Amino acid sequence: QFWLKPSRCTSRRSSTPPNPTFPDIAMDRVNRIVGHVRASASEGLPPSVGGVRPSATAAVAPSPIVATLKSKIAALAKERTALKAELLKVGDTKIQDVTVEMAINGARSMKAMVTETSDLDANKGIAYRGKSLFECNKELPKAPGGEAALPEAAFWLLLTGEVPTDAEVKALTIELHARSALPQNVLATLNTLPKDTHPMTQLSICMLALQKDSKFAAKYDEGMKKAEYWEWALEDALDLVAKIPVAAAHIYRRTFKDGSAPVYNSNLDWAGNYAEMLGVNSSEDFKEATRLYLMLHADHEGGNVSAHTTHLVGSALSDPYYAWAAGLCGLAGPLHGLANQECLGWLLEVQKELGNQKPTKEFIVGYVEKTLKSGKVIPGFGHAVLRQPDPRYMLEREFALKHCKDDPLFHLVDACYQAIPPTLEKTGKVKNPYPNVDAHSGQLMHYYNLKEQNYYTVVFAVSRAVGCVAQYVWARALGLPIERPKSVPLDTLANVALKK
Repeated sequence: QFWLKPSRCTSRRSSTPPNPTFPDIAMDRVNRIVGHVRASASEGLPPSVGGVRPSATAAVAPSPIVATLKSKIAALAKERTALKAELLKVGDTKIQDVTVEMAINGARSMKAMVTETSDLDANKGIAYRGKSLFECNKELPKAPGGEAALPEAAFWLLLTGEVPTDAEVKALTIELHARSALPQNVLATLNTLPKDTHPMTQLSICMLALQKDSKFAAKYDEGMKKAEYWEWALEDALDLVAKIPVAAAHIYRRTFKDGSAPVYNSNLDWAGNYAEMLGVNSSEDFKEATRLYLMLHADHEGGNVSAHTTHLVGSALSDPYYAWAAGLCGLAGPLHGLANQECLGWLLEVQKELGNQKPTKEFIVGYVEKTLKSGKVIPGFGHAVLRQPDPRYMLEREFALKHCKDDPLFHLVDACYQAIPPTLEKTGKVKNPYPNVDAHSGQLMHYYNLKEQNYYTVVFAVSRAVGCVAQYVWARALGLPIERPKSVPLDTLANVALKK
């Protein structure tokens, strides 16, 4: 005998079995699916036709700024969904040939997914909704008296395709502050971890602890309509972006400092408050450096490890907390988000060997040649896609020339910028000899007294959360399906490529 649990779209029975069995769980899932089918079937019909929606988690009216945000996303989603429908009518059109190399070498340059928020061009770098980072830094609203674009303004741009007004950004910042409090269960979970746990592990666990309060998951369990997915994904996205700098600051304080809770300042913008919560430097310049860093790293199309992982997990309709927790695990890898940390480590090694000498082009060339002959690579130079200097690097360089040009470590970064590209180009083995953003970011953090290299990827994660959850919202708005590429063994490739 097994119990048929009532659907969450109907009233519950007064008696249930004390210990649910496998059939209980299976039938619960069946009933939830039935609820989704009923909800989808009733889309566009009055409630009396499709049945009364559950009121257990009735939505509170959104704030004016969230209502504005939703209306803008809805309008753009209608337009983009129509374009998707037109494209699917010619869905057998070939856009690219897939090669053996692509299949073996990590699907490099394979056009195999859709990302609306940003696009990476080999020569121009990343563009947020068609705007280069130079344009974003110029056009997006800034903090009073500041020159760096606010990352929450970039968030708005990624979500809506529009440059926000100063008033819209100010209202969005207030909204994020209102959502920023960490639940006690999250802090309790964090405080059970050994303090020597890697900061990225701590951050991933915090994201999973937040999942308990996912609005998307709660609404999915109630059987929400597919057309509503993106709205509840947006609610989670706003909550996650609001809370992640607070979690990150707690992790920094407990791991590297005295464990005292960070002091939250709601009079500051999102990035400025994060900089202040860290407690390493109270200057306005550090806040500006943090704003710039978080804006520049916010999104990088959908194919990189963290974004693709988030998209993949989200395509199963796992909520944004599950999806970004998975993305964080990818970001923690040495070949992805850890590169920033490794670049600073390399610079400090070079600086140590220099001693009291000033870095010269001749010294750098000799050091690089020695490094290459030993079979090692030069961290921070080259990029999987870019074939020109990384615009993110160039914008950080502009900032450093204005704010810390006398820093000895910047002198080394500058010498590397002058000497390394031609040295790598001479080898004939490097497609892109230019520096990427990782070659500079560590120097800026180090200069402003954020010197704990194990933490650098967490700062990256705070920024990249903005783009990855924006991508998640748009994947749901477009109704993108679960991702399921086809894999093949090497023998299949051999049968195609090596046949006589």
